[in-house]
Order: sequence, then C-alpha cells, then structure tokens
Amino acid sequence: MASASWQVSGTYFEACNCTSMCPCVVLGNPTEGGCTVLIAWHVDAGHYDGVELDGCNVAFLGASPGNMLKTQWKVALYLDDRATPEQQQALGAIFSGQAGGPLGALAPLVGEVLGVKTVPIEFVAEGTKRRLRVSNLLAMDVAAIEGQGGKPVTIENVPFTPVPGFPAVVARSSGLSVHDHGFDLDISDRNGFYSPFAYQA
Repeated sequence: MASASWQVSGTYFEACNCTSMCPCVVLGNPTEGGCTVLIAWHVDAGHYDGVELDGCNVAFLGASPGNMLKTQWKVALYLDDRATPEQQQALGAIFSGQAGGPLGALAPLVGEVLGVKTVPIEFVAEGTKRRLRVSNLLAMDVAAIEGQGGKPVTIENVPFTPVPGFPAVVARSSGLSVHDHGFDLDISDRNGFYSPFAYQA
C-alpha cells in the first residue's frame, strides 16, 4: 500500500507521563526515565488512493524505556470503529507509518507492535481543551497553558514531533488513563501538546 497517493489533515493532541514540558521533543531524556505517550488524530479532510477519510479518528499508544530516539518502543494503534474496512485499512497504513510520510520516520524506533484494534473513539476539540475516549481502554484530557496576555504557550521548529510544520500549543493534562496491553496508568497534571496536522505522500 506504500505506493498509494494520499493526504490527511485535521487536528491532533497528545499527553505523556513527563512531569514538565516533554524534553523528548528537543532530544532530551524523559523526566520519568521512560515515556508513555498517547496521541490522537481527528481527520477533518483526507483521502487514501480514492478512499475518503473525512471525520475518522485514530489513536496511538507508545512506550519508550528511555530516550525516545535511542530505545525501541512498544506501540499500539487504535482505529475508528465507525470507519469502513477500506477506511480502516487506509488509516492503519497512514498512522502506522507504513504508507510513508512524516510518521514513516518513526518505523525504525518501533521494537514491538502490541496490536491494532478497531474500537469506538471519541475525539472532542473545544476552544483550548481536547478530550479523547477510546472504548474503556484509553482516556486523556488536556487544556492549553495560559501564557502572556492570556494567549496559549506555543513552541515551534522542535526537532522531534509527530506533527512537523506546525507550532504546538503547550498543554497540561487533567487526566491520562491507559488500561490495555498490560499498562495500568492513571495520572494527571502532566505534559500535553496540540496543533493542526497535515500529512501526505
């Protein structure tokens, strides 16, 4: 499927277990020794080899035992159960990195694929808040940190990001919950980011 023509765009957000703004994006070590990150995407507009992807949601779970560029990750992918089988196949190719594009650069970092599941995914973006629910397995809520003049804090041009080309809003999580593939995580007041995204190949 890697030779297909495709593009997707929309909004993304993430939360991880780092206690301060995630050092991983500037090639540093996670604040807690290892990093467990949950990433979510909502596709506003997109297509893959003629298959329309508008309105689909995807989530990605990654766990690195140390510096994210120097260790092998365990990863899992979650696909929107409202999508057709053709859409799910396309989403899996794009958001696993198999179809190339920006996420293709993550492939060498993956040491173990824990699985791919088709599940109900609720993605909500309202103002400076983002909310994700993936069945009863995963949940995260983040809100932008208020900066000078009440504006969101942003960072840009970081060397390591799933969304190159866009400034990221720095956020804090009010909850990050992971209960799947042996993970039992319930934390809050940790790192988060959100921004638009656009991928193509």
